[in-house]
Amino acid sequence: MSLVVDVADAVVAMLKAEPLKLDAIRAYRPEFELVELKTLRVSVVPRGIEITSLNRNANQHDVSVDVGVQQKVDPNDAAALDALMAKVQQIADELRLRRLTLPNDGSAIWVKTANEPVYSPDHLQTKQVFTSVLTLTYRVVR
Repeated sequence: MSLVVDVADAVVAMLKAEPLKLDAIRAYRPEFELVELKTLRVSVVPRGIEITSLNRNANQHDVSVDVGVQQKVDPNDAAALDALMAKVQQIADELRLRRLTLPNDGSAIWVKTANEPVYSPDHLQTKQVFTSVLTLTYRVVR
């Protein structure tokens, strides 16, 4: 399997485990019907990979995945929106500084997390859906 898929699968496994216990999936096209978004949806999507040389025998692979958090919500319900923002922060906090276990005894270390913008105003206004995307970058040396 590809390295970026292995990292995405490892992120899904962490999201499903304690303490988050989220119903996360890996997807290439995380598109849902509005009725499916009545409950919280967490999708992990492979985003990219950057490879640089470390020496003659090893390369550094910086692998990025997006973690999408979506739920249909009343755009005027500040408490519900605050709770979803807190959930995104909780996910970011849990995945920060964590090492991922990859197949074949490999591992990936956390490098950075980005959350820009913190939510999609367009999705909230036009679809009444809270959408936030965390971009996580992990480093693998091989």
